[in-house]
Amino acid sequence: MNITYYGHSCFGVEIKGKHIVFDPFISPNGLAKNINLSTVKADYILISHGHEDHIADAVVLAKRTGAAVICTYEIYVWLSKKGIENIIAMNIGGKAKLDFGNVKCVNAVHSSSMPDGTYGGNPMGFVVESDEGNFYYAGDTALTYDMKLIGEYRKINFAFLPIGDKFTMGAENAIIASDFIDCNDIIGMHYDTFEPIKINHSEAKDKFERSGINLTLMKIGETITK
Repeated sequence: MNITYYGHSCFGVEIKGKHIVFDPFISPNGLAKNINLSTVKADYILISHGHEDHIADAVVLAKRTGAAVICTYEIYVWLSKKGIENIIAMNIGGKAKLDFGNVKCVNAVHSSSMPDGTYGGNPMGFVVESDEGNFYYAGDTALTYDMKLIGEYRKINFAFLPIGDKFTMGAENAIIASDFIDCNDIIGMHYDTFEPIKINHSEAKDKFERSGINLTLMKIGETITK
């Protein structure tokens, strides 16, 4: 599968020719100024929670592409009022069987409110299962013992984990999370976008390496293959 980094926690993952976009936050992100939102492909948009830095471009992207949006019921209600109709409302523990594979919603420890301040439901992460491999997108979360269930539930080939600290777990806790999910191939996210979550890249990589874990910090606009 091909993975493209659009900045912050926004990734595009191509599986079986389908384009899945996670937490679209591009146009307000100064670090992603070279990304043209109008060229981003999406068949599915997965939203982990309602904070603006994860949903800012969801309405525009969904309207342009017609992509199916996967989110909590509360976000479904909010998006519906914005004119989005192709929505798959879910909640933690649920699984959607789709044409590229399955999406299972899992627990995340964070908060969730919409850009207008209304309630956004529970935050969540996603386990994506496909013939091309399984991966975990954690969303914004603290370290939680529930992550052990993910490692016991599925073989995880790689995972997207937040490492910026302050609003999510930092590198040290992400290393423990990697052990919990039994995955040594991690793509970092939710770092550098704002001053409080700027990190030292070499220090973070060294910490992971000393624990026998590979940490990939993608450049915005970069595409890699897994």
